[in-house]
Amino acid sequence: MTNRRSPSPTPVRRAAALVAGLTLGVALLAGCSSEGASTNCGLDACTVTFDRGVNASASILGVEAKLIGAQNDQVTVEVAGEQLSLTMGQQAAQVGGLQVSLDSVTDQQVQIRVARNPNG
Repeated sequence: MTNRRSPSPTPVRRAAALVAGLTLGVALLAGCSSEGASTNCGLDACTVTFDRGVNASASILGVEAKLIGAQNDQVTVEVAGEQLSLTMGQQAAQVGGLQVSLDSVTDQQVQIRVARNPNG
């Protein structure tokens, strides 16, 4: 009886598998698009920075988030089809299984955090 070893993967195959895995990981983490906004997403949460004075929106975590308006430290956003009024320092609002909170408001930008609700 002879023992046969299966050939080990070639360096090219290893590199191809690594690239494919990294590409899939980046696609899953990114999973977002935006207009007049920038996003920074992880697996369960995204930070969205909206530019003020433009039609700003972002598609994140399977929903769309839009900046409706901002005045002083209060903003109105639409997330998952529902309008929310957010104020600096308030607890996160719940909408469609997500928690939405206001991180910052400046003359130029509004930043919110959208996270999956850990309780479903």
